[in-house]
Amino acid sequence: MEGKSTGLICGVDEAGRGPLAGPVVAAAVILDPANPIEGLNDSKKLSEKRRELLYTEIREKSLAWCVGRAEVAEIDTLNILQASLLAMQRAVAGLPLQPDHALVDGNRLPSLACSADAIVGGDASEPCISAASILAKVARDREMIEMDALYPGYGLARHKGYPTKIHLQALQEIGISEIHRRSFGPVRRLLKA
Repeated sequence: MEGKSTGLICGVDEAGRGPLAGPVVAAAVILDPANPIEGLNDSKKLSEKRRELLYTEIREKSLAWCVGRAEVAEIDTLNILQASLLAMQRAVAGLPLQPDHALVDGNRLPSLACSADAIVGGDASEPCISAASILAKVARDREMIEMDALYPGYGLARHKGYPTKIHLQALQEIGISEIHRRSFGPVRRLLKA
């Protein structure tokens, strides 16, 4: 990253590409070098309790952060990759401080107003991406727990919309709700049945 170390660098990551229900959520975080956060890692490698604690700390200590999203209708219209990139774009655009450079987890870049690098596995190797990964995952998980109350019977609080056996069985029994992604195979097949 020579030549990119000056200026504000934001990390960008998303959560929720694989689920059959709910939005895809992205976060952008500009960490404060003078206020480091211990224990940042890929959100999937942290316990729920640890993620929740880091979520609060990231929001308190970062120079800037923003959570962006793409809704189910956008996922179904665009496709999940394009919707994920759109959510990332919205997260970066919503930062109260505009970054000079972005580090994005994965191998594809959203269209951004600043320069950017895509880093495969960046959520485990770049602290700013780890922080974004944690914000995105916790924000999405919390939303799916709320959705569980609005759409009971699917088990959303437990599996967060992922295609678990319980979720697939509930789809068969209850049917498809408005928060289900109609473009995803298991849901699409039920619509045709």
